[in-house]
Amino acid sequence: MPRIVAHLLLSLAVTSGLEAFAQTIGQTKSADAPTFTLSVRSQLVIESVVVKDKSGNLVHGLNAKDFRLTEEGVMQEIRVFDHQSLSAGTEPLPPRSKDEEQLTVYGRLARGQIAGEKFESPKYKDRRLITLYFDLSTMMPSDQHRAFAAAEHFVRERLTAVDLVSIMRYDGGAVDVLADFSADRNRLLSILRTLSIGEGRGGIETSQDAGTADTGAAFGQDDAEFNVFNTDRQLAALQTATKMLSSLNEKKALVYFAGGMRLNGSDNQAQLHSTIDSAIRAGVSFWPVDTRGLVAEAPMGDASQGSPGGQAMYTGATEQTMQSNLAQSQDTLYALASDTGGKAFLDNNDLELGIRNAQASISDYYILGYYTSNKTLDGRFRRVKIAINNPDWKLEYRQGYYAGKEFEKFTAADKERQLEDALMLEDPITELTLAVELNYFQLNHAEYFVPITVKIPGRELAMAKKGGAEHTLIDFIGEIKEAVAGTTVTNVRDNVNIKLTNATALQLAQKPIEYDTGFTLLPGRYTIKLLARDDETGRIGTYQTSFTIPNLNTQGVRVPISSVVLSSQRVDLNDALYSAQKGKNIAKDTAVNPLVSDNQILIPSVTRAFSKKRPLFVYLQAYENAGESNEPLVGFVSLYKGGIKLLDSNRVAVTPLPSTRLTPVPMTFGLSLEHLSEGDYDLQVSVLAPQSKRTQFWRGIITVLP
Repeated sequence: MPRIVAHLLLSLAVTSGLEAFAQTIGQTKSADAPTFTLSVRSQLVIESVVVKDKSGNLVHGLNAKDFRLTEEGVMQEIRVFDHQSLSAGTEPLPPRSKDEEQLTVYGRLARGQIAGEKFESPKYKDRRLITLYFDLSTMMPSDQHRAFAAAEHFVRERLTAVDLVSIMRYDGGAVDVLADFSADRNRLLSILRTLSIGEGRGGIETSQDAGTADTGAAFGQDDAEFNVFNTDRQLAALQTATKMLSSLNEKKALVYFAGGMRLNGSDNQAQLHSTIDSAIRAGVSFWPVDTRGLVAEAPMGDASQGSPGGQAMYTGATEQTMQSNLAQSQDTLYALASDTGGKAFLDNNDLELGIRNAQASISDYYILGYYTSNKTLDGRFRRVKIAINNPDWKLEYRQGYYAGKEFEKFTAADKERQLEDALMLEDPITELTLAVELNYFQLNHAEYFVPITVKIPGRELAMAKKGGAEHTLIDFIGEIKEAVAGTTVTNVRDNVNIKLTNATALQLAQKPIEYDTGFTLLPGRYTIKLLARDDETGRIGTYQTSFTIPNLNTQGVRVPISSVVLSSQRVDLNDALYSAQKGKNIAKDTAVNPLVSDNQILIPSVTRAFSKKRPLFVYLQAYENAGESNEPLVGFVSLYKGGIKLLDSNRVAVTPLPSTRLTPVPMTFGLSLEHLSEGDYDLQVSVLAPQSKRTQFWRGIITVLP
C-alpha cells in the first residue's frame, strides 16, 4: 500500500535559492512604488429561444431588434445575436453496412476533453450537439449491452448531416470524455464497440427495507449511508459533465443512460439542486434513458438475489417496497429531465427512441446574449423574460438562471467541487506559482520512496485575521497515475492552516512556503498532477509532469544510485515542521524519508540556484545487494564551466554495513561557492566501486548567485 508522509515547512531563514525563485516568478514591487488597480466585472448570459407561429411552424428571419429581454424586470441590451438553422440536412445519412465500416478496437480508450469556442469564431454553428453519457455504475451488464447497442444503431442509422455526437463515461470514479463532438461515424462506432460490458459496480445498491434479501449475516454499517454517497457521486459526475459542456454556447442535449437513480430522503437534495442549477447555467438539457427497460419483477424478487425473510413476504409489503424502490429510482430521472427542459424515457425496451427524442428536441433557434446589469455574484436565481413583437408567436426559452458565486460565498461543497474540477482540467491553472521537485530512493528490492517538495512564494498568499492570530490556508490536491494505463496509483488531499506570529507574518512576504509529501511506488512510468489553492482568495496553481522510477536492480554493470538532491539548507524538525492536521511535530512520521537525519531535514533546492554566501550540499544514496563483497564506495563532486573543471569536493569513502538485504549507502558532499563568479555551472557527481570496477555518473546544471 502507498505510504504517505505529509508535512509543511515555513522557512524562517533566507534560503540560497530564494533570489532565483523571485526572478522566476517575477520581482516583488517596491513598497514605495504607487499602485493602480483597474477591476472590471462582467457576466455574459446566453439564452436560446425557439420561435413558432400559431401553426407550430418555426419562424425565420428575425433579428435582435425583434426581441425584448428583461432580467428581474430590468431591460437588458442584447449584445450577441445568432440564428442556428438546423432545417437543412435533417434526413439521416445513408446507412453503412457493417462490411463498409472500418472500425478500430482500441486497447485502451483515450481520455480527452470538450474543446470550447468563442462567439467571434463559433465552431458549431448550425449543428446539433448530442452527448451520450453512460453511467456504468448503475447498470447491470445486460443493461450496458442494450445501451451500447442502442447508441451504435443510432450512430449507424439515424445520424443526420447536422448532428455532432460526443461520448462520456462514468464508472464510479471520474468522468471520462471518450470523444469530443464529432460526425465521424467510424470513430464513434469504434469507441462504442470498445466500451467494456461489465465495467462499474453493476448497479449494486443495498438497503434495509422489506425488499432486502436475507443474507443470514449482519453488516456493521448501515448500508443506506453508502447509498447516500454513491448517489451524490453520480449527481456530482453529471454536474462535472455539464461544466465541461458549458464552454459551448449552443444548446446541448445530454442523453443519460442509467439503471435508475434513487435519492435517499433529503440527504441528496443539495447535490441534486446543484447539478440541475449547473445544467441550467450551461444550457444543457438532460434526457435520461432507463436502461432497465420495461420491468416486470417477480413478487419475491428475481433469481439474482436471495429471497427476503420476515413477515413482509406474507403481507405483500415486500412487493410494495420493490415497486416503491423502482418508482423512486425513476422519479429522480424524471426530476433531472423536467427541471432542465428534457424528457425522461422510462419503461420502454427501445432505448434508441430516447436518443431520437433528444435529437428531435433541438431544431432552429436563436441565440441571445447580454451582459447583465446586475454584477453581484450571489448565486441566486434570476428570472428572465423574453418577448417579441407578434403576440401570436410562441417562445420557448430558459425562464431564468443561477448567477455565479464569488469564492468568498462558496460553501465547503462548492470549494471541494472547484478543486476536483480543476484537477480534471486538461489545461493548467496558473493563478498561483508552484515550483516542484521529485526524487526517489530505494526502500527494498521492490519499492521506492518518492519525496515531493512544493514551494509557493509567500507573497502570493493571502492572510486573514481569525481569532486574533494571522493565518493562511492552503488546500493541496493531487494524484499520481500510471503513464501507460492511465489508472490512478495514489493521491494526496491536505488542508493546511498555517498560524503565524506578527513577526513571521511580515517575513512571509519575502520567503517561500514549502510543502513536503511522499509516496511509496513501484518502478515504472508515472504522471503527477498537483494543485494548490489559496483558501482565502480561491487562486489556484497547477503543476503537472511525467517521471520515471527506474528499476535499479537491473543496473548490474553500474553502481545503482538514487536521485541526487541539491540543497543549501538544513532545518531542525522541532523548530520548522508542523503537522498539516493539528500543529503537532511529525518527526516520528519522517523515519522513512532519507532526507531526515539527526532531527534535521535537508531542504531540496527546487530552482537549482544557490547563493555564494552559503555552502552547497549534495546528497544521494548508492545501493549494495545482500551477498556482495560490501566493498567501499568512493564518491566526489566536480564543477565545470565551458568544459573546464573548476572545483572538486573531498572524496567520500563509505563502506556498507553487512546486511542480509538491500543496503543503502548514503553519501553527503559539501562545496563552498564563495570563490566562484556568478553564472551557470555543470555539476557532476561520480560514484566509484574500485574493487569491482563499476562506476556511476550524474550531471546537472546549477546557477550561482551573489
